[in-house]
Amino acid sequence: MIEVQAPHDYGHLTGRKIFLAGSIEMGHAQEWQKLIVAALADTDDIILNPRRSDWDSSWQQTIAHPQFRQQVEWELQGLEDADLAVFYFDPATKAPVTLMELGLHAAKHPQKLIVCCPDGFWRKGNVDIVCARYGVRQANDLPALIAALRE
Repeated sequence: MIEVQAPHDYGHLTGRKIFLAGSIEMGHAQEWQKLIVAALADTDDIILNPRRSDWDSSWQQTIAHPQFRQQVEWELQGLEDADLAVFYFDPATKAPVTLMELGLHAAKHPQKLIVCCPDGFWRKGNVDIVCARYGVRQANDLPALIAALRE
């Protein structure tokens, strides 16, 4: 397994690419990405992880801020390039960007998504309805999500 954090290049790598879309909200979301990376450590997968160790919360979240724009563009491209995209909605977060990303991809690429939206997420009903409408695979919790990834 190779983990590639934003904004690093992964174009030269071959193998199944898995994008980790989901709650980050620094200080609120559990670091679920670490669980996925550890669970897939013995595979040949390439994990595209938008959670980065050098994130700077002082970056202005505008199109004019180069580092922020680079991050968002890397995420958008990663979602397009991925063979599989995992969406995790941590109940302790609002995850507006993850909701937007799910909306962008559920109808377009339902076969390459797996969504985990546990009870307690504030918009679980919306997520469940979108997934049902477009045939997106769901997992009830992180262990079930990891099991689905290992299939």
